[in-house]
Amino acid sequence: MTIREAQEIVDEWINTIGVRYYNELTNTAVLIEEVGEVARLMARIYGEQSFKTREKELSAKDDLADEMADVLFVLVCLANQTGIDLTEALKKNLDKKTNRDKERHANNEKLK
Repeated sequence: MTIREAQEIVDEWINTIGVRYYNELTNTAVLIEEVGEVARLMARIYGEQSFKTREKELSAKDDLADEMADVLFVLVCLANQTGIDLTEALKKNLDKKTNRDKERHANNEKLK
């Protein structure tokens, strides 16, 4: 699915199953909460923190994928609510990064 299709699918889901969008401030808080859940899993899967049980560790990658999807879902909700076309926003952002950083990363000794 494209980003634009995702925005349409989420909008349809919200307006049928979800009843309505939470307000923008609530969705911003939900987004931060979901990003925190991604961070918690990243710290345990790739960082030094340990899981409390072995079973949790076994399903961690599936959980991480689900939490990342939650982040994307809420971000798409916020984009829909604020009239942002994420496809266009991402294209513009990549252009900005390309123009700004075309030599910066290639010349970064830390990346070699």
